[in-house]
Amino acid sequence: MMDETRIFSVSELNGLIKELFDHTSLFQNISVCGELSNYKVYPSGHHYFTLKDRESSLRCVMFKSSAMHLRFRPESGMSVTAFGRISVFPRDGAYQLYCTGLMPEGTGDLQIAFEQLKKKLESEGLFDEAHKKPLPRFPQRIAIITSSAGAAVHDMIRILGRRWPMSRVLLLPVRVQGAEAPAEIVGALRYANRHALADLIITGRGGGSIEDLWAFNDERVARAIYESDIPVISAVGHEPDVTISDYVADRRASTPSNAAEIAVPDLSEERQALASFSIRSAQAMDKRLRQMRSEVDNLRSRRVLRDPGAYLDDRRVELDHLRDKLGAVMESGLARKKNEQVRLAAALDAMSPLRVLTRGYAVASDESGTIVTSTKTIRKGSRLRLRLSDGSADCRVERVYEEKEA
Repeated sequence: MMDETRIFSVSELNGLIKELFDHTSLFQNISVCGELSNYKVYPSGHHYFTLKDRESSLRCVMFKSSAMHLRFRPESGMSVTAFGRISVFPRDGAYQLYCTGLMPEGTGDLQIAFEQLKKKLESEGLFDEAHKKPLPRFPQRIAIITSSAGAAVHDMIRILGRRWPMSRVLLLPVRVQGAEAPAEIVGALRYANRHALADLIITGRGGGSIEDLWAFNDERVARAIYESDIPVISAVGHEPDVTISDYVADRRASTPSNAAEIAVPDLSEERQALASFSIRSAQAMDKRLRQMRSEVDNLRSRRVLRDPGAYLDDRRVELDHLRDKLGAVMESGLARKKNEQVRLAAALDAMSPLRVLTRGYAVASDESGTIVTSTKTIRKGSRLRLRLSDGSADCRVERVYEEKEA
């Protein structure tokens, strides 16, 4: 006889297995490494993906409340460590990892987030040099957007006052660290533009870790800087620190103190430049005056000023010389034209038919005056006029002789 065994429904069995997972502490706080696959974000905000290695795969879900805290954008193919708990979804009877956090392997999540945002904004043209605005040479009003409690703002105000005290400095205090910092920085940038508070903006903070500087790697801050009509200098951290704001801003400063030096000229240097310019101008003016005095002395020594009459006499002599020269040129030209005329007349006369008549020839024409060139145009009884060298004679044709062709 068979031992009695309990028979479970599918739902009961799945619920029992889920209870076993949920009451096993190992499965309630577990870390699993693997490669992301089929990573999808649904309209609900929940993230679904598979974590796999060479031999196995594990279904995973990250709910919207946990996904909101991700500082990078997970993509299929990334190697990550996933944190969360293992449980069973009773409807399907399949266990899965309910993920509460992801950490990329090899590189920190903040660095990956930085590279992803940098690539995105660069592809949109936010870093293009063509969009960057020139800084004003002598800014009258400078707005500083930073923390009022940090040492950076005091350094900037001190340097601005020493270098160019004519500029008015306006501080817009904001938080530069923490979750609220990006929204405050964006608000200050837009406020300064909306009310045209300044003709130059400096925004930034002193040095710190990548987490401390992260507000200036926020996409909202980057877009607010890009949209600013007022030129913006980004001054975040120390020399090696580079943030997204540095790429978008019209000018990047290595430190807040360097931003103050970039923003305004040095009054002492400008005074030296003006003094040097004044000296060069005086030297140039003195040189020009000496040249003009020399020219005046040269003109004063000229004969035309000392004896104007002699000058006119000289011009009259030159005029007579030119008149004689012009007359000789005209006579020579007329002689050449006369000789040319004689030559052409002789050539024309040699070609004249009348010239042939002097050698015993005559020219016959009919009653209409047409020159007779062939016996075919006349007949017996035709009246012709013969032109001779010294006159003409009227004749009548008695007989026509035609020469036969050989």
